[in-house]
Amino acid sequence: MDARLNILANPAAAGPIKHIVAAGIALRKSSLPESTAELVRLRASQINGCGFCTDMHTKEALHAGETQTRLNLVATWREATVFTEAERAALELAEQATRIADAAGGVPDDVWSNAAKHFDEEQLGALVITIALINAFNRVNVIVQQPAGSYEVGMLAH
Repeated sequence: MDARLNILANPAAAGPIKHIVAAGIALRKSSLPESTAELVRLRASQINGCGFCTDMHTKEALHAGETQTRLNLVATWREATVFTEAERAALELAEQATRIADAAGGVPDDVWSNAAKHFDEEQLGALVITIALINAFNRVNVIVQQPAGSYEVGMLAH
């Protein structure tokens, strides 16, 4: 399977995409734990049906030391016992923000309040932008049908 469009080689899209990638790289300087960010990226990608990003963030998380068990359970995090309360709050925020069209009014106050109990203002800002960026990437990849399975760790890190 080939992508409908090579977004990185497209003159109109390559520049903006590189800026989105750079924004994601800049977020790594925040105090939001990278393991939490990867779990959030993975969960949003699963919800959006983005195979490329699901593959990418599974591999990046494994490379960063995440366990296979936890990655296997991200889709069922509510029933799993392997996530911290902070990670659960981040995953809930990611789900609500990713499924924003499913609930009029956006992210419920109780979901935001729960996240705010576990993350400081800087981390919340990084979490919000992480969720927004992965949703943008998911949408691009689903539209162009970027095939999954060929991602190699660090491929988009520069």
